[in-house]
Amino acid sequence: MDEAVRRVVSLVPSLTETVCDLGVGCRLVAVSRYCAEPEEILRFIPRVGGTKNPDREKIASLNPDLILVNREENRGEDIAWFENRFAVHASMPCNVPDAAAVVRDLGKLLDVEEEAEAVLLEIEALMTRSEVEGLDLDGVRVFYPIWKQPWIGVNRNTYVHDVLTRAGAVNVCANREARYPVVAEQAIPGLEIDLVLLPSEPFLFTLGHRRELLRSQYFGKSVPVLLVDGKDFCWHGSRSGRGLSQVTDLLKPFR
Repeated sequence: MDEAVRRVVSLVPSLTETVCDLGVGCRLVAVSRYCAEPEEILRFIPRVGGTKNPDREKIASLNPDLILVNREENRGEDIAWFENRFAVHASMPCNVPDAAAVVRDLGKLLDVEEEAEAVLLEIEALMTRSEVEGLDLDGVRVFYPIWKQPWIGVNRNTYVHDVLTRAGAVNVCANREARYPVVAEQAIPGLEIDLVLLPSEPFLFTLGHRRELLRSQYFGKSVPVLLVDGKDFCWHGSRSGRGLSQVTDLLKPFR
């Protein structure tokens, strides 16, 4: 882009956080209603709908220099509408290195390459740390559902899978054909699950869900069931290194 990017609309919570972590949150003129962090910076920034139903005309009225979207989180028809009118950065990282590349892209677009490099160094260091610490440890077989009724997991073509694998997990749904496979109740025993992780998003698993699953021994008599922060597993960008590190520490006692 030839001109400086000063007016940014972000429709991706993790990229909203990344823009702020790069020190240019002041350039955000609007974000989606799901953009929640960092709260202190986003408190007074206008909301322009959700990831699936952005207010196109309101966004257009803001005359943005750049719109940040994700090809999985945002609808194709909305992305195409924006691309016909504005500069758009559309990403879809499927692993941590992909997420690092997005950070590098944003650093260039926003002219904050030095700040982006610091984030990239952190991601690289924490990827290395996870790899080194897991060299002599066995993988733990993990079921990571993103939905309930029906149960829906993640396969090997997802960002969540890459985080799980780098942190020392064996994703029990890795080889399913669908990116987000439905897992029938009768198929649960065959997955040979060692550990169940119930994330806070996109489906908000609660303490009540965990209690009921443990009481009913749904996944097996001795299978631990943990509530986890979904952002550590699926927010890609400046959080990628920190998220991977958190997941690595979480899994270590089970390996």
